[in-house]
This record gives sequence, structure tokens and C-alpha cells, in this order.
Amino acid sequence: MLEKHRENEVHVDKVEQGPASSIAFGLERLGLVAVRAPIVSCIVLLALIVGAVFGIYRIKIDDSLSQLFRSDTREFKQYEEVTKKFPAEEFDVLVVVEGKTLLARNNLEKLRDFVTDMQLVEGTRGLVSLFSARQAPAPGKLPAALFPPELPEGAAYDKFIETVKNNEIIRGKLLSEDGTLALIVLSLDPEVVASSKLTKTVGDIRALMKEDLSDTGLNVQLSGVPVMQLEIRNAVERDGLTYNILGILAGCIIAIIFFRKISFMIAAAFPPMIAILLALGALGWANFNLNMFLNVMTPLIMVISFSDSMQLTFAARDRLIAGQDKFTAFKNAVLVVGPACVLTHGTAGISFIALQFSDSDLIRKFGEAGLAATIIALVAVLSLVPVFGVLFVRNEKVFAVKFQGADAGVQALRNFCYWIAVRMVGRPGLFSLIAVLFVGGLGVIYANLEPRYRLADQVPDKRQAVAASDRLDAKLTGANPVNVLIAFPKGESLYSPETLQTIADVHATVEKAAGVGNVWSLETLRRWLAEKAGSADVATLKEYVSVIPEHLVRRFIDAEQDAVVVAGRVPDKDSSQLLPIVDKLDSELGAVRKKHPGYEIAVTGLAAIAARNSASMIEKLNRGLTVEFALVAIFIGLAFRSWVVMFACILPGIFPVVMSGTVLWAMGEGLQFASVVALTVSFGLGLSATIHFLNRLRLESKPGVGSALAVERATVLVGPALILTTVVLACGLVVTVFSDLPSLRLFGWLSAFSMVMALVADLFILRPTAMWLINLHGKLQGTDKPAI
Repeated sequence: MLEKHRENEVHVDKVEQGPASSIAFGLERLGLVAVRAPIVSCIVLLALIVGAVFGIYRIKIDDSLSQLFRSDTREFKQYEEVTKKFPAEEFDVLVVVEGKTLLARNNLEKLRDFVTDMQLVEGTRGLVSLFSARQAPAPGKLPAALFPPELPEGAAYDKFIETVKNNEIIRGKLLSEDGTLALIVLSLDPEVVASSKLTKTVGDIRALMKEDLSDTGLNVQLSGVPVMQLEIRNAVERDGLTYNILGILAGCIIAIIFFRKISFMIAAAFPPMIAILLALGALGWANFNLNMFLNVMTPLIMVISFSDSMQLTFAARDRLIAGQDKFTAFKNAVLVVGPACVLTHGTAGISFIALQFSDSDLIRKFGEAGLAATIIALVAVLSLVPVFGVLFVRNEKVFAVKFQGADAGVQALRNFCYWIAVRMVGRPGLFSLIAVLFVGGLGVIYANLEPRYRLADQVPDKRQAVAASDRLDAKLTGANPVNVLIAFPKGESLYSPETLQTIADVHATVEKAAGVGNVWSLETLRRWLAEKAGSADVATLKEYVSVIPEHLVRRFIDAEQDAVVVAGRVPDKDSSQLLPIVDKLDSELGAVRKKHPGYEIAVTGLAAIAARNSASMIEKLNRGLTVEFALVAIFIGLAFRSWVVMFACILPGIFPVVMSGTVLWAMGEGLQFASVVALTVSFGLGLSATIHFLNRLRLESKPGVGSALAVERATVLVGPALILTTVVLACGLVVTVFSDLPSLRLFGWLSAFSMVMALVADLFILRPTAMWLINLHGKLQGTDKPAI
């Protein structure tokens, strides 16, 4: 039987015409335009590459922590409004100093010197630390600093430290209860945070850490939004280089191993590389910003384009071995394999279009970029594979003679594919039933996956920021802000009795809320004055607010004095754990709203936005994936003009998704943004193998040819290329495990796993299912007319 398939390989010209209609509606002929004038095409390509290089230099990095939740929703617009009115948190560097000897006299002196030196760092606006605390004020005088110029010694020092630890302003806010952790809040200039100057400013702070505190035995780490943004920025730049190099190397190495000719390696691997360059250049000219998702666009383009370039090269190679000249071989490869290439890019495009239903601007932008990259990759592959083949393949007759009897690597893959095909078509009904039950069982497990989101997943976890935030979570109730905005009604001023009472009631409610700590507001100062100075009058409060540095006042009172913020902090927990805290706080504030009508009181902040929106956004994406299953199946069925094809591709398409979900479930993971986007995109990409097989099966299915023989022939002819491309694609995606970003590591390995599972589905589910449906079609029609 295998000899018949080998004979089929040689006489490929017998099936070149195939069915009269093209499943791509003739779009594959686009690939024949460039090959008619290969030299001119290369000149045009060179000009496009130059333009793409300039486009790549235009790409900027979006390192905003709120980018994932950026949308037109009321909650996000309110968050943006609060950020503009009270911008401190967006520009705060959190310096976390920890050690059992933190409050030792020598260490405290050096820590004070460090705080003083940090205020001289270029780009800083101000600083808050335990040294900012004040003593109780004497009547008619400003309060003196809590820390004297010269620290006491001996027993007096021990007594002084107890006073410091019990100070209401800093206890539990800037100094942990046990006195082993101190928080220093350094406010940076917004222009510095938004520019490349941030690298130097953070570098200067790190240099001071080493210079002033290296011999204290204290552990010093940086966190805060600017540090996280810088770490994201550096990780995105570093990852982009890694993905490009490793992805390209993987494609080249595997292509050269199996083709054993540089010319075929160029034809197979160079078009995807050029597609990456052209796509990134186009995104640059279109003003797309590089972010946590767009950073994975490079391996995705490799995935999209390399699969089809390998299929085209394999098809042309078979025709060269059969004795065709190189122009005819590559032309026929485009005509026969090209329609499947168009269709695979079409399904990938549908996957990216499905992302447009997300509420997140970031994910929608990723979908737009992916769709544009898919179109560019299709044109590049269809055009450049035949052009490079015609230009670089030499001595095709010598090549044909050499490889007709000495093609061990590819032949071994063909033998393996034949072995599988014979067994899968032996009992198609039984294997189809097993596949339905197995996929159904996995689907039940997948349905039980719960949405998960943590802010730390966006930030490099191998750097300082996450570790420092973890210490703040442990010692100071958390690093993530949850703010309560209080907007005044018209006619009410900041210091009116009703406004001050509203602020006091909100502050008290936030303080009592379970899971929220480190609460600051104007009420903090009012209470301190009432307790320490014995004065609660408005005039004294105004006086003290007027002498506080501007950057501190703007943390709680906006410039127009028509709104204030009560700021608290929560740990960086999963959104499912934070949501009850946020909802309960919002519910408890209902009594304050009722007591003070006209005042707008809203819980906001990035942690609150994430807790409220992440679960619904992930669930919406997941529902979109379910709809995508049906849309893609209908699309493929219409392209093939066959209900058999439509139903045949459903199980192989669903299997990689539910299998990947089962692995997440087994690992105790839920559905994160990165995982659901990876599964959405991988579903479209994974159908590449299915489409190429069905296209070949369509060509092999003719009157008089049994369905089993057609399935076996199609498997032998396209199987080796499918296996090789899956290996390359998995390698191209799995390089993301080198990323410092947890979300990208998850995206990469899950996408790679899905690609491998797509191959498993193609070999062990698609073949018996297609065979059974073909037989069913024959029984229903009472004819041997091909069902595909």
C-alpha cells in the first residue's frame, strides 16, 4: 500500500487541476503576480523593507499599568478623572527598607542621610517618610520635627524609638507595627516618568541605595508605578530581541535539517522573517504602541506565516523531485496549496476579529494589529516563496535525481503518517465516538475554569518591584491603592462643616473596612490637630494645609478644591478575592451617601477597576471564543462548499482549547487575560493543519477513489509538513518562557501547547471523523460522488 502512496508522490501532476472551483475564490493567484518578474519584485521588496525599518523605529512602548482596563466604561473614565485630579500615585516611587536593625541608631542616621540625598535626585518633586512626622504643636506655633537634628543615646534613645513607633501619623503607614519595615514615598516629575529620563532617575536612586545603605545590613527595594513601568519597558524591549532571534533560529535550523539545501531553507524561512519585518513596520507607521500583548506579535507572525511557507515549499519540492522545472513546480504549489494558505489566514483573521468584542482597548488593539499582520503575512508568503524558489533553487534536475531515492528524513515522516492514517480509517465510527466523548469530558472541565487576575502578572516577577510590593502586602496592608473620591455639590466648599463631616464619615468607613489599610485623607490631619494641639477649628486646619508642600496637598485635595480623596491600600490579591472587599466597602459607603446627599462618593483606583472588570472581561472573551467555534466552522464549510467539512473541523478545532484548559485546571490555574487570548488566537492558528489536510483530501477525493485511500494519500502528502511546522511553531512560541513577564510566559507556553494539541487532533481526531462523515454522506446520497 505504501508503494502506491510513493507512486502518488511522483505523479503529482495527475491531481494538479483538482476540483474546478477554488476554496479561496482565486485569491491564491495573488502569489503568481510577483514570480512573473522576480527581480523587479525583489527591488520593490527592498524598498518596502527600508520603509518597514523606519516604521519600526516609530514604535513606542505603552507601559501603563492601567492599559488592560482602558475602555469607554464609566468606571474607567472616573478612574482617569481621579488620576488627573490626584496624580501622585502614578508618579510615586516606593522605597521599601526592611531589616531587624532598621531602628538601630547608626542605621537610622544613615537612613535619614539617604532620605536627604534622594531629595536631590534630578526629577524628584518631593518625599514622604517617617522623618516627615511632626511633634505635637505648641499653641500658636508650627509643630517641630519628630526627629531631632541629633538623635539621643542610651536609654533616651530607646524611649525616643517607642515614641516614633507609636506616632499616629507614621505607625502602620510609613513604619510597620514591629518597626522592621519603613516606606519612603518619592514623588517624581510627570515629565520624567513619561520619558527616557526615568531610567536615569531610577538608576540614581539605586546608586544612592548602594552608597548610603550598603553597610547597614538592611534590604532596600523599589516599587511603585514608575518602577513597574520601567521594568515593563525594559522587559518588552529585551523580550522583543529574544523572540526575534530565537524564533528565526528555530525556523532556519529545522528547515535546513529537513530540506538539506540552503535554497529551500531560504524559500521556507525567509518569507516569515520578512513578514515579521513588514508587519512590525506597518504597525509602527500606523502608530501602534508595543505592549504586553503586542510584544508577542513577532512569534505570532512567525506562527501564521511559517506554517504556510513550509507547506508551499514542501509541495514545490515534491514537484521538483517528480521532474518539473522550478517555475512550474512553484506555480503549481501556489495553485494547489495556495487556497489552503488563504483559508488558514482567513481563520486566523477571524480569531483576531473575535477580540474586537472585548471591552479592553488593549485587547482590541491587539486584535487589530493581529488582523493587519495576518493580511501582510499572507501576501508575503504567497508572493515570496515562489520568488525565492525561482531565484535561489539551482540544478533542479540534479536535485530530483539525488532525492528520488535518498530522502530519508521526509520519508520517515511519511511512513509515520501512513501508519497513523491506516489505523485511524480502519474503524472511523468507533474512533469518532471516542473523540466526541473525550472532547465532551474535557469541555466540562474547561467550563469550570474561573477568571483570575493579579496586577503582579503584568509586571516582571524576577525584578524588584513585585518583591517590594509583596513586603508591603505583608507589613503595611498592601501596595495597591483603593481610593474613595468625594466630589462636592455646588455651593459647598472644602472647609464647610458639611464637607468636613462627609470626609470624616468616609474616612471612618474606609478605616473599618476589612482588607483595607494605610488610610490617609484630610481627616488624618484634622484628627491629629484635634488630639495633639487640642484644636479642631477650621482656621487651624487651613493654616496647616497652607504650609504643607504642594505635592503632598495634591495627594488628597484637588487644585480647584472641589473634590478630595480618601486613600487606602489593599494587598495584590487575585481579583476574585479583592472584589468582595471593594463591593463591601462600596455598600457600606451607601449609608454615608444617604446621610450627605449631593456629594458624589465613588470607590475607584486601579485595584478597584481590576477587581470589578477583570472577571466580566475574561468571561466575555471566553464566550466570544465559543461563538468563534461556530463562525470558523461555518466559514470553512462555506469555503469548501461542504457540510461534511463544516462538521469535520469542529472537534479538531475545539480539542486544543479544552485540552489546554484542562491543563490549566490541573495546575490549579484559572482563565487569565493572557490564557484566554492565547486560546482564542491558537484556535484560529491551530486549524491550519486541519485546513491543509482537508484541502489535500479534497484534491484526492475523486469518483472511483475510496474514502479510505483518499484519507491515506492526503495524510502521507501533507503530514510531514504539518509535523515539521508544528515543531517550528511550538519552538517559536515557547521562547516566551524566557520573558520576565508572567503573562507573556503563560501566553507563550499555552499557545505552544495548543499548537501541539492541534497536531494531535489533526492526526487522531480529524481523520476518523472526516472518514465517518464521508461515509455517512455517501449513504445519504446513495452515490460515490466526493463529499468534499
